[in-house]
This record gives sequence, structure tokens and C-alpha cells, in this order.
Amino acid sequence: MDQERTATVTEPKESAVLPDGSKEFVVDVHTEDMELNMGPQHPATHGVMRILLRVDGELVTGAQPHLGYLHRCAEKIGENVEWLQYLPYTDRYDYLAAMNNNLGYSMAVEKLLGIEIPRRAEMLRIICAELNRIGSHLIAFGTYGLDLGAFTPFLYTFREREWMMSLFEKICGARLTYSYIRIGGVFNDTPPGWLGEVSRFCDTFLVKWQEYYDLVVENQIFIGRTADVGVIPREMAMDFGLTGPMLRGSGIDFDLRRDMPYSLYGEVDKAGALNIPVARGEKGSLGDCWDRVWVRTMEMKESIEIVRWCLDNIEAGPVIGELPKTLRVPAGEAYVGIENPRGELGHYVVSDGGKVAVRCRVRGPSFCNLPVLEEIMLGTLLADSVAIIGSTDVVVGETDR
Repeated sequence: MDQERTATVTEPKESAVLPDGSKEFVVDVHTEDMELNMGPQHPATHGVMRILLRVDGELVTGAQPHLGYLHRCAEKIGENVEWLQYLPYTDRYDYLAAMNNNLGYSMAVEKLLGIEIPRRAEMLRIICAELNRIGSHLIAFGTYGLDLGAFTPFLYTFREREWMMSLFEKICGARLTYSYIRIGGVFNDTPPGWLGEVSRFCDTFLVKWQEYYDLVVENQIFIGRTADVGVIPREMAMDFGLTGPMLRGSGIDFDLRRDMPYSLYGEVDKAGALNIPVARGEKGSLGDCWDRVWVRTMEMKESIEIVRWCLDNIEAGPVIGELPKTLRVPAGEAYVGIENPRGELGHYVVSDGGKVAVRCRVRGPSFCNLPVLEEIMLGTLLADSVAIIGSTDVVVGETDR
């Protein structure tokens, strides 16, 4: 329930005598802050998240994120089903980046197994992960336009995202939750002509990408709404443990694909196809909302170059390693972090040598990036709350525990 505003009024005090002989009085009126629920029905909270705002007029004096109730207990489920059976649950953390979730979990289990992944499978994994990164950023880009009152970019982005989902549907039969990347490699090889269509998608997307950039990123109205708003300084970004575009949007050059390479990203980097975009504060203060949107927009272009490198170097071969029918993972513990569209997705798994994990813990980037809202929303205008929340690109399915 919203708290009604109450006011305390003191006795009027004479302050001055005006030239016409009349007297001027000052009345000290003190009001208490009002609590205002933003969400979970508000469309700008992107799901079932609720932000409890405290406002003094139009000024935000407090902001407390309350997590919603969506896909709960995933970690505990991981300790009650077999290793392979848990894979579909990973699709549902960040449901806009399901391929990346599959990859992160599979790599953690593979680290315990100590198995070698076929090279073609590694190539297909990177292609799917980067295509999914593009699709995820398209959603972030389009819905952020909606948050700020621009409807057209949303329609544009869904045009290209539809093609991306069609590619995934052809390779695994699903359009949102895939379970395609799995322990030991990938589920199946590409259908005939699939790689050629991916190449055509890359060529077309770069043309459309320029439309996005000109339509939104360089739009003066958009810049006015996002520049110098929701600033996260470098020190704050590190103190809060931010990762992904939130971190690079504050000018910190760190990306797990390059700095702690996994899969074949080390080769991609050596080939010069991995160029990490880092914000420079071009339109306002370094670390503002505009910088975070700029990083995500440039990352889509970067992902195209990574996919092209894979298309140029992919070779025929098996797509999954040798695995027993009943998967028993050797006793031990492993942690693997990968660069998801929203930051570092980490899986920590512990095995006692059986068919089920003893411990399964997930570091969700949305969950870890969310607390900074309490800091950066203080002292801002209520109208900027939507811009700040949208710039964090939180997926609520990843925040629940």
C-alpha cells in the first residue's frame, strides 16, 4: 500500500516588510517521504520485479528492489535430478540467453569429467552462444526504447530476432528454451544449408544494425534521456562486483571471453576477431545509461565478427564426445564462469561420484547486478527511474533463489 504524505506546518514567521508596507511571512512546511510501488505490474520492471521507491515530490530518496517469484529453487532442483536432467532448467534462468546458460552448466560438469569436446562442437557452441547474445541484446535494445517512449525500435529489433529464433528452431526444434548445448558437445549436427543461412544473417544484420544505431543511439532525444543519468563510476562498479555490459559501460575493460578464455575464444582473440567494446563517456559522464546501451549495441556487431570467424574455420567432424549412458561424474568440485549477455554466469558444482550433484550453485549476473540500483537511483528524478532500471537489463528469472 502506498503511504499517504503527511505534512507538519510551523507558525508563520515575519521575514520582511515590503515597499508597499505589507509584511511577508514564511511558513516552514515539512513533508514526509511517500513510498511508491513501481512494479510488479509496471511494464518497465521487465517481469515480476518490484522496486519500492521512496520519493520526496519528484525526487527519489530511496529505492529497494524486491525480487519476484519466477522459476524458484533451480539450485535445489539441481541437487535432486541427474546431471543431464538438470539441463532444461538452465534454459530458464535467463530465458533470453538459454544457449549461453546451457554452455555454462555443461562446461562446469565437463570440467569434473575431464573430457575433450570435439572441435566442430566447440565451433557450433560459439556460433549459437553469439547468435543468442545478439538476440538477447536486441530484446534489451527494443524494450529500452519502449521504456522511454519509442515504439518503432521494438518492432525493428523483433524483425531480426525472429530470424535468429528461426535459425535455432531449425537446429534444435525450439525457439526460446533450447537444451541444445549439452554435456559433451551439442545435441545434433547442423541441418543442410544451416551454416549458409547463418552467413546470410550476418551480412543482413550488419545493414540493419546501422539502422538501429542511427535511429536510437545517436538520436538527440534518446541522448537527452540517458546521458548523465544513472551514472555508475568505475570504483562503484568494482565495489558492487558488476560484470558484463554494466562493468564495461563504466569504462572497465574486462571480458571473460578474452581475459579468462574458454572454449575456442582464445583462438578467436588471437585471430583479431574479438574486439571488446568499452565505454568512454562520449555523450556525458562515464558510466551513464547511454554508455551501457552503447556497449550492448556494439557487442551485437562484435558477435557477428566472432560468428564469421567460426564459419570460416569450421570443419567436419563429430559433435559430441564419448559419454556413458548413465552419467556418473567423478567426485570433486568445479566452478566455471562464462560471459553471458548480462555478465558472468557462474556454475559451481560438487559431485560425490554419483548420478546427482551434491551441490549446485549459480552466480546469476542479473542477481549480482541488481543491488547497484539502490545506490544510483538516490537523488534522481522519478521520471529517470524507468531509464535507470531499463539500463541494467535485468531478467527476473535469474534473480530468484
